Amino acid sequence: MRLEELINNNYNKLNDNDLYILKYILNNKSECYNLGINELAKKCNVSRTTILRFTQKLGFKGYSEFRVRLKWQEENNDNEEDDYVEKLYMDLNETIKLVREKDFTNICKLIYNAERVFVYGTGTAQLAVAQELKRTFLAAHKYFHLIEGYREFEIITPSITERDIVIIISLSGNTTSLYSCVNELSIRGIEYISITKLSNNKLSRMTPHNLYITNSIMNLSNGLTSETFSFFFILNEVLFRQYINYQQKQEDSSLIIEE
Repeated sequence: MRLEELINNNYNKLNDNDLYILKYILNNKSECYNLGINELAKKCNVSRTTILRFTQKLGFKGYSEFRVRLKWQEENNDNEEDDYVEKLYMDLNETIKLVREKDFTNICKLIYNAERVFVYGTGTAQLAVAQELKRTFLAAHKYFHLIEGYREFEIITPSITERDIVIIISLSGNTTSLYSCVNELSIRGIEYISITKLSNNKLSRMTPHNLYITNSIMNLSNGLTSETFSFFFILNEVLFRQYINYQQKQEDSSLIIEE
């Protein structure tokens, strides 16, 4: 599991000191993996014990294991090809690795048991991903209610109940306009699934049900940047097939009980 995913999964365990340490590390990754625990503690003006507890909250046995993970991840990033086609292949392989390692059981269970499934994409491309997800699940006789804009999301949110599930597709996971609706869902105990690129983002931190893709930013010669959304469609297909597997297991179990 990459560091960004560990941070999202354990963010609610972190206090103000931990967040300060995290900010320093994320802003100085190449420096920090060469620092001993005492050196990092001095840089962050905290105790050695505080650094140790911080790494343990993220799921590491201690600082040494955390530093090895940080070094490995940064060295892999440094070795990335400058060729954008090669970067695409690397992102594809990383995305496949992420979904292979992911346990989809809880997410499939939420969708299977939901009275209604709502799906919302935060932008034009994300909406296209949401539309494709809706179309794909029709084959499993699972109808997704497509939310086609933020204002529509605001209007619908009060009528969503604990028997429903919401799927939110966002590239960055840091779309500030989302937070009021997402906060309302969380306060009312309504589960939602976030689908974002792998990064330390607020949307993923607010729910335990996360799916990720990996993509790189292309810096174009005209000064613009570009990111691919293609891997979201691959993730859609994986989610659908995982759901079919889960659905068949539930139906097989029901038949055994009836017999």
